[in-house]
Amino acid sequence: MSVLNASQSSALTRISSLAVPRVSTSLAVASMSVVSLAPGLLPRSALLQGVFSGLLVAVGLLVMWAFSAISRKVTPERVQARFDERSWRLGAFGVGAAATAVATLAAAGWQNSLRAAMSVPPIGILYWAEAGCVAALTVLILGLAVSVVRKVLHRLGFARAVTTAALFVFGLHLAVGSISPAGAVHTAASQSPMSEGQKFLASGTDSVRVYADLDSAPDASSRATLAVDELDRVGGFHREAVVVAIPTGSGWIDTHAVDGIEQRFGGNVAIVGQQYSAAPSWAAFLFQRSDAEESARALFTAVGTHIAAMPVTERPDLFLYGQSLGAVGGSAALAAANPTKPCDVLWAGPPAGATALDGVTVLANTSDPVVWWSPDLVTQRPDLSRAAADAPTPPWIPVVSFLQTSIDMLVSLDVPAGHGHRYGTQQGTELASCS
Repeated sequence: MSVLNASQSSALTRISSLAVPRVSTSLAVASMSVVSLAPGLLPRSALLQGVFSGLLVAVGLLVMWAFSAISRKVTPERVQARFDERSWRLGAFGVGAAATAVATLAAAGWQNSLRAAMSVPPIGILYWAEAGCVAALTVLILGLAVSVVRKVLHRLGFARAVTTAALFVFGLHLAVGSISPAGAVHTAASQSPMSEGQKFLASGTDSVRVYADLDSAPDASSRATLAVDELDRVGGFHREAVVVAIPTGSGWIDTHAVDGIEQRFGGNVAIVGQQYSAAPSWAAFLFQRSDAEESARALFTAVGTHIAAMPVTERPDLFLYGQSLGAVGGSAALAAANPTKPCDVLWAGPPAGATALDGVTVLANTSDPVVWWSPDLVTQRPDLSRAAADAPTPPWIPVVSFLQTSIDMLVSLDVPAGHGHRYGTQQGTELASCS
């Protein structure tokens, strides 16, 4: 045997002796990787893609570990031994690696098609190298965390473990509570820097703008009364139109909407808003939706009641506007009895299944995850009949689309205007005239 043949034989021997993952491990890693690489709505950073892939793979490994533990108790040993043979392991590993490679190539093409539609630079091989490293690191960190938790729970025992879990849940509840309305410090006349009310009052040029912050009054009804009194004092009801703008969870009113409303009415308009929460929109959507609805009803009814009491020839036209969670609160206001009928209602990026869409003007992008996302997305196609196509639309896949859309919610504002959950001056210019 020549030296060359001997070295080749030695290399093959070393390769053949390398450990190969179990069949269950290969299946878990490959299947979850493919799910994480399925088409999404928006461009993603390598960091976000890597963390998402790593998280799903870690969950898949945990589920497969639990399944394997159960199956070992009910599966005959000879069957277990068969699936543990090296040939089965190699086959599963090869199929899994091929499936992951194909999914990665497809994901690269899809991401670049989204980026081209949104005028975002394309991605290349370095993107996927970074995403792969982040995914592997995520799996490693989560694996170590699970191992540590198992050891701690084993040492604590069942009773102490339950107590610890209860304390953790209670602490989480307190943390969520800390971002509730009690934490807000703004008033209608507040000069607090960077407050949402100040941003709104500083926007625009010619319109009358009034904003009632959380601590301007103790409850939604009192804040609405204060806002209407202020609007009357500054002459807002003598403008051509009054627009009731329902803010998002944090109290934010999009300045693009203000600009569009001013363009629509040539500045001869008053815009009034009322804060109901200082929490991020996602937290308010989950935990304080009733506050949004109560606040919107109170303000819209108070404005409509004041207009109805004015002489007919002096009454301004009434409009209702809301973006995202503001559309949810606005829908509740629209459903309540009001002595003044609005000329038009406009929702921008309305959350799926949570708003009234009949008889209203809707601005929605097909790439907006807020328009897609709801628990129903797990088993039902999203209703995009009122959305404008702004980018390639991914196919709906049960469960998978829900996961992908949930991740896209994190970056829904990190895209150019006209895509995702970012809307422009059309939020005002597309308000219809009174019939």
